[in-house]
Amino acid sequence: MSVPRGDGTTVVRLRRGASISDFADKIDASPGNLVTVLFHLGEMATATESLDEATFGILGEELGYRILIVSPEEEDRELLEGFSIDLDQELEDETDEDLQVRPPVVTVMGHVDHGKTRLLDAIRNANVVAGEAGGITQHIGAYQVVAEHEGVERPITFIDTPGHEAFTAMRARGAQVTDIAILVVAADDGIMPQTIEALNHAQAANVPIVVAVNKIDKESANPQKVRQQLTEYGLVAEEYGGDVMFVDVSARNNINIKELLDAVLLTADAGLDMRANPNKDARGVAIEAKLDKGRGAVATVLIQSGTLKVGDPIVAGTAYGRVRAMADENGDAVEFATPSRPVQVQGLSSVPRAGDTFLVTDDDRTARQIAEKREAAERNAMLAKSRKRISLEDFTRALEEGKVESLNLIIKGDVSGAVEALEESLLKIEIDESVQLRIIHRGVGAITESDVNLATIDNAIIIGFNVRPDPKARERAAREGVDIRFYSVIYNAIDDVEASLTGMLKPEYEEVQSGVAEIREVFRSSKFGNIAGVIVRSGTITRNARARVIRDGVVVGDNLAIESLRRFKDDVTEVRTDFEAGIGLGKFNDIQIGDEIETTEMKEKPRV
Repeated sequence: MSVPRGDGTTVVRLRRGASISDFADKIDASPGNLVTVLFHLGEMATATESLDEATFGILGEELGYRILIVSPEEEDRELLEGFSIDLDQELEDETDEDLQVRPPVVTVMGHVDHGKTRLLDAIRNANVVAGEAGGITQHIGAYQVVAEHEGVERPITFIDTPGHEAFTAMRARGAQVTDIAILVVAADDGIMPQTIEALNHAQAANVPIVVAVNKIDKESANPQKVRQQLTEYGLVAEEYGGDVMFVDVSARNNINIKELLDAVLLTADAGLDMRANPNKDARGVAIEAKLDKGRGAVATVLIQSGTLKVGDPIVAGTAYGRVRAMADENGDAVEFATPSRPVQVQGLSSVPRAGDTFLVTDDDRTARQIAEKREAAERNAMLAKSRKRISLEDFTRALEEGKVESLNLIIKGDVSGAVEALEESLLKIEIDESVQLRIIHRGVGAITESDVNLATIDNAIIIGFNVRPDPKARERAAREGVDIRFYSVIYNAIDDVEASLTGMLKPEYEEVQSGVAEIREVFRSSKFGNIAGVIVRSGTITRNARARVIRDGVVVGDNLAIESLRRFKDDVTEVRTDFEAGIGLGKFNDIQIGDEIETTEMKEKPRV
């Protein structure tokens, strides 16, 4: 068996999820011989199986090679160069005449519940807080506002990043596309773990920081304490002789909001070259994406350079297509988008992930080929990531003792960023060697029959994050005994999975569907708000029952109650299947014809 050996310093570059065959090609060896070498090192793998970095490290050390796994960014750059797209060269070729001033992109970061979303609320006068589960922002949104600065109206783009620690990956991506970070710290709370985490992201991205000391209207507020605490992390206020602007604000009472915007623009003007070339094909980042029943895949993208126009062929991550339509943050149609402009784009073949780069290509065929190559690379990387490394001896022993167990999960969510963040968090759960966590599928949109079929074959649990199953999927799941769990707050899902893996999860109660009604008509009442004229499709609808409103498989209203229930003019306590009724959901008025009202009750579940 002859295998070419290195001298211990020879570097071999491999992409994520590469196989033994790929390594063999690089060193001009036979894949079969490398499989044998790996077998003798106590690892079993086929020539075409995707391997992780640690396995390649063992193999490389044995053969005298230093294995370097290229980063996803480098991998993507090499892939694009294969299509004659060199992003670095494009930047080098631009002259000062090509570059034009663009608005600054600002990311709002900080600890959970320190008032980031309310601060954006005050800036753009839109109430986002009320729609977030548990008061935590779980999606990334991008908005552009116009501020008057020194007599000139200046647009500023804001990215609202989620505050909970489980969204670290999304928050880090927020820092990568931004020019300036606003670090929101509550004056009554001071520095908290996620404040430091957000600060680290901003500093790692080499982004200037403006500190907004929020909640100064509270009696326990101590803005000076915040300034002192942040000096330990290298943020020294201007009044202490530093170069960081601190602004004391109250988002609730609209205090010093204009001063904060002035501080952002002053910081931007002082040390940033905020210019881009609008006269070329667009490049940028997908900030958020979701599946919309009427419009298909809808991605919120931030243009970093060039101009995006309706009709352009684009590729975003593993999704491709033509820009069918674009809309701004208010839902108004736009024909083109220039640098630093966030827009919603329709026309993609699938839902890209939050943080995926997008670019305009010469034609549809090129876009499709780039997307397919990216998808193949992602799939291989995923296979390598999910491969459980176990030596021959351990594997045999575990088989004999019947200890190899696997918890298979399928994750479906309403937006791609939430699905990805949930997956990242679940894969970080530290578990015993005898148990393995595998995420066999993830996707955006309602839970479908094919998801349930996959769960049946692989004995998996389905996690629905802000989504529900369609009727066929629910029926099939009940018939096959597939466990579907629903969550609207991400850390509840993480806690449950972690407890399942450690054998501690013993729920006493479970949520059981008691009835489903379809809205056939909506009646407007000045006294009672919107009344839903429904027909009960299954089960029984009971007055005062817990309810949620589902639109196209996605939950649009949760933790509601059936406050009024009528048949014709009579108040009733319950309405059974196939009967019509009028339902009032109290102050919740966001109902449309075709929506479903699902009622649930908590039933005691025997401990297992």
